[in-house]
Amino acid sequence: MNRYPLWKNLIVAIVLAFGLLYTLPNFFGEAPAVQVSSGKATIKVDASMMGRVESTLQKAGLQPSGVFFDGNSVKARFRDTDTQLKAKDALSRELNPDANEPVYVVALNLLSDSPQWLTSLRALPMYLGLDLRGGVHFLLQVDLKQALTKRLDSTGGDVRSLLRDKNVRHAGITRSAETVEVRFREAETRDRARGLIADQLPALAIAEAAEGTDLKLVLTLKPETQKEVLDTALKQNITTLHNRVNELGVAEPVIQQQGADRIVVQLPGVQDTAKAKDILGRTATLEARLVDGSLEAQNAIVGSGPVPFGSELFKVGRGAPVVLRKQVIFSGEQLTGAQATFDENQRAAVGIQLNDAAGRVLREVSRENLKKPMAVVLFERGKGEVLTVATIQAELGSRFQITGMDNPQAANDLALLLRAGALAAPMEIIEERTIGPSLGADNISKGFNSTLYGFIAIAVFMVLYYVLFGVFSTIALAANVLLLIALLSLLQATLTLPGIAAIALTLGMAIDANVLINERIREELRNGVSPQMAISEGYARAWATILDSNVTTLIAGLALLVFGSGAVRGFAIVHCLGILTSIFSSVVVSRALVNFWYGRQKKVSKLAIGQIWKAATP
Repeated sequence: MNRYPLWKNLIVAIVLAFGLLYTLPNFFGEAPAVQVSSGKATIKVDASMMGRVESTLQKAGLQPSGVFFDGNSVKARFRDTDTQLKAKDALSRELNPDANEPVYVVALNLLSDSPQWLTSLRALPMYLGLDLRGGVHFLLQVDLKQALTKRLDSTGGDVRSLLRDKNVRHAGITRSAETVEVRFREAETRDRARGLIADQLPALAIAEAAEGTDLKLVLTLKPETQKEVLDTALKQNITTLHNRVNELGVAEPVIQQQGADRIVVQLPGVQDTAKAKDILGRTATLEARLVDGSLEAQNAIVGSGPVPFGSELFKVGRGAPVVLRKQVIFSGEQLTGAQATFDENQRAAVGIQLNDAAGRVLREVSRENLKKPMAVVLFERGKGEVLTVATIQAELGSRFQITGMDNPQAANDLALLLRAGALAAPMEIIEERTIGPSLGADNISKGFNSTLYGFIAIAVFMVLYYVLFGVFSTIALAANVLLLIALLSLLQATLTLPGIAAIALTLGMAIDANVLINERIREELRNGVSPQMAISEGYARAWATILDSNVTTLIAGLALLVFGSGAVRGFAIVHCLGILTSIFSSVVVSRALVNFWYGRQKKVSKLAIGQIWKAATP
């Protein structure tokens, strides 16, 4: 009656072993480390960097406890901070010979000090939030008016190109505040232009006006178009910020929208505020230019003459120099899409989409420069670097391909740079805070102690009130905490102070189920049921109540998870996971313990479940 089959006992044992395995890394703490990542958009860190890092450290007489490659950076772990600082200096000298133009970012970091065998099983510690680990917090104000201004500027160019292509004469196009005004001499020409603009540029609202003898069309962005522009600008800025903070080696940055025009950036573990502000505020723009193939340009490349007037000298990544004309064909603001694809010969390529104005300009330029090379340049920190040089094979337009990629990964990298190389709208830091690691350690200590003392208080009460069944309940509660921490570690969730509060709350809610079970068993015993039957009926009849109460609480937790943000969301994640683990531990694990103790006894005369009050018989 009260015996689990072997497969159920095995499941309980496996789940508890899993919980112990994935909880272990959280007890080893963190060790000082040095991270090497790319400092330029055109340079990518690959597995070969591990060899360079190891050889550099060996030359400097420094012995790391481990060197790891995580796909975007190489990290070397050390036993103490003194060795960490020496390693940073040695790697900076070796990898960045020119300190004024660093190619790689060599930053201090922290890595889990878990043994290699745990790491190989993907058993990693939880991430700690800003309030527990320390770090920097920024609140950025996005200038969305500038995004609308850029769109209106491009709209003026679109209208000018459209009217020129259709041979519609106008008396001038000007932009005033939030409108674009097009002047005409005759009403017939104005009406024709109005029809063309309404047909070709549906995002514009058109109104007629007059000023003296001139007739005008006043163009404004439709409300839905304005909303689309603003939403796109915020999303692109958030994507760009994600790409940039990767250089800081932050394990779990928080970058999210707050309100209509603000972005919150939290970087746990980062203490260098100046470095963080430099990377977040960096401006990057893309430009497409023609390659100058003149004799003077060739002489400038080999150093036997000056750069021709109207041209500039650049480098293709860290490779050969190239001279480009200053005239810009299109810029990153006019780019509407970039995806990795394949050409007609199934070779890696990048598909580019431009807005209409840029497409018309590119069509004219490409028609006049067939079989000539064109380059895409990334400007960052005031310096330009050529991403790619490709030959114009045919007349191009709003959609074209950049071919000649070495492999699909190179095409993916270039597409990412083209999509997110620049901010869609300027941002300003309006609030910044730095939380020191000592304050984070104090928060961890207080949070851990509050949870520990709460657990001890619950355990003492349960043992005093329910005796042996209180011991079973306490062991099940410990299993609940074990499984909850294991799940948070496995999911690589970020633990914050609200998360610790959710763990403490989970303890109280989890023990509630065992109180229900124990009281049900007591009730059955008071009704004269045999001990073995009381155990069986107690668990069976308490299950419906336990499930009902946990489901309703889970619904509230899911509401917090869906509609909450920041600290509320962090609390909700731990809360929801805690409900799931508490159902398993309070019902399955505690029943396994009870079955193990009483199920193997042939005859049970009494249960150690505390005082059983019996109603007085009349």
